[in-house]
Amino acid sequence: MRWILAAFFTAAGVAHLAVPDKLLAMTPGWVPFAPEVILLTSLFEFAAALALLTRPLRWWAGVALALYSLCVWPANIHHALGDIDIPGLPSSWWYHGPRLAAQPLIIWASLYAAEVIDWPFRRRRD
Repeated sequence: MRWILAAFFTAAGVAHLAVPDKLLAMTPGWVPFAPEVILLTSLFEFAAALALLTRPLRWWAGVALALYSLCVWPANIHHALGDIDIPGLPSSWWYHGPRLAAQPLIIWASLYAAEVIDWPFRRRRD
């Protein structure tokens, strides 16, 4: 799961760098310095994905990615409810519904993969 999450967040970091204008369109207006925030989030995603694969940093990376995923949820909600049309992304609830519902799963997976939590699958302790 760690490798899948690392790949997921690396791809998100690439997307933040490759198409910042699309992400800027879905960023709520109350976010200050939105272009700079999008750039910094891409750098964070790269660093956290790498840290998730590094034993001494794994726990901190999981916590940071979970908090980050919680913090970007308002942008996803804004995109879904704001009637924002972004070329290349579907604008129906067939897209937005699963995307919004997946956010808690991404938060859980970040914590689980980093061994911050072991719910609901208990790991064996040797």
